[in-house]
Amino acid sequence: MFSRHKTSLVDAEHALPGREADPFQRAEKHVVLGTPVVSEEIPDGYEVAIFGLGCFWGAEEIYWQKPGVWSTSVGYAGGHTAHPSYEEVCTGRTGHTEAIRIVYDPAVISYADLVKTFFEVHDPTQGMRQGNDVGTQYRSAIYYMTPEQEQVARDLTKIYGDELARRRLGDITTEIRPASETPYFYAEDVHQQYLAKNPFGYRCHANTGVRFPETS
Repeated sequence: MFSRHKTSLVDAEHALPGREADPFQRAEKHVVLGTPVVSEEIPDGYEVAIFGLGCFWGAEEIYWQKPGVWSTSVGYAGGHTAHPSYEEVCTGRTGHTEAIRIVYDPAVISYADLVKTFFEVHDPTQGMRQGNDVGTQYRSAIYYMTPEQEQVARDLTKIYGDELARRRLGDITTEIRPASETPYFYAEDVHQQYLAKNPFGYRCHANTGVRFPETS
């Protein structure tokens, strides 16, 4: 019923209808960091980054370990269906990618460092898949919050893309869009910090094996 092998993005007209309100209950505190999971109010001076880099379980685990990261969550971004369920996203009929939302202190870790990690820990050339995970929900994506984030994202995409091209490893397919165009919907509680709750759970870390080039 819920095919995971949808590789063509659905348009708004044919997307699932969704819901007017969030139907899911979640724990208040991050299992690892002890900070709020649903964190619309963030500490003064902190910023938000939203990425899609394949299965969100392993992606979130990578980022909650980074110094300067205050909170992380998993959710759905880039699609049309309001407040979708995981099963709905997996049909390919919502248009969403599995995403992570990171709240971080830019005085400790920069947005550029988050983006460099993003490129190193997944394969941004694979289109609508990551490794054996196939479908539009696994596509690579950066949803920027500010013009400054957009500039950093595009500059670093060019640098990493040039390095991959030099090695003949393919073209970057990462979707880069303003977060304002694509609301982030928090995923169900079972998926939040999934690998802290299930340490032997599934991790997809398909990547190119290429470190981000040194930049001045």
